[in-house]
Amino acid sequence: MNTQAAIIPRQLHVGLIGAGIGRSLTPALHMREGEHCGLSYRYDLIDLDVRGLSVSALPDLVNEAQAQGFAGLNITHPCKQSAVALMDELSADAQTLRSINTVVFQRGRRIGHNTDWWGFAESFRRGLAGVSLDHVVQLGAGGAGVAVAHALAEMGARSIEIFDLDPLRSKALVDQLQPAHGACTFSVGRDLATALDAADGLVHATPTGMAAHPGLPLNAQLLSDRLWVAEIVYFPIETELVTLAKKKGCRVLDGGGMAVFQAVKAFELFTGIRPTAERMMHHFDSLRSMI
Repeated sequence: MNTQAAIIPRQLHVGLIGAGIGRSLTPALHMREGEHCGLSYRYDLIDLDVRGLSVSALPDLVNEAQAQGFAGLNITHPCKQSAVALMDELSADAQTLRSINTVVFQRGRRIGHNTDWWGFAESFRRGLAGVSLDHVVQLGAGGAGVAVAHALAEMGARSIEIFDLDPLRSKALVDQLQPAHGACTFSVGRDLATALDAADGLVHATPTGMAAHPGLPLNAQLLSDRLWVAEIVYFPIETELVTLAKKKGCRVLDGGGMAVFQAVKAFELFTGIRPTAERMMHHFDSLRSMI
């Protein structure tokens, strides 16, 4: 009697370290795509808040994951900068950004990557194709802001004016990224109204608009229909800024694409398999509709 041996799927174990990550859609995105790719894909949430831990526990958590045979880890707030010192090697982009969101365990070594910038860039290319990047105004100079500004420069932005509630943080971003991008001029913003009058588009990279931080990040009167607007917040997907920009007639990019495409690149780094981005985007949309 002929029998055919059962095909045992390749097993993969990864996780996400961060604080307050219970509602993250990343595990579901990875595991569903893993299933489509014939993998037995386990994705754990390692929530500092749930465990009663602080960032100081990060070295132990990374050690534990590596010892347990994880293929890698995603890293999110508030651990992205602290994780850099725990790596054996950094990708070129991670070196520039001094922040990582993906760790690959490979032959006993830890390799740190940043897929946030690529996720924003890929979403932007698809959602705002053809817009001018001559002069961009960006709100926010935190970790996400650095990744987004790097992405804009990589896409060919000629001038990026950075605004933050803390001008010193804006200056730190400029000082960090300017040496890596000779073709783009970074500057600390002084007057938002004047900057937007001369701008082609606006990028928002602060927590304002999230469920826990509702509101608009700027005076509504400053938006006009000649500006494109890119948002990185995706909880909710329709932030007050996105709603306002649509009403004004702006071309608008919501934060969902960045969330999906950073996961697309992380999946590829973990597995060595290029996932189907459109399938992951469709799954993301279905998950959002249930929240």
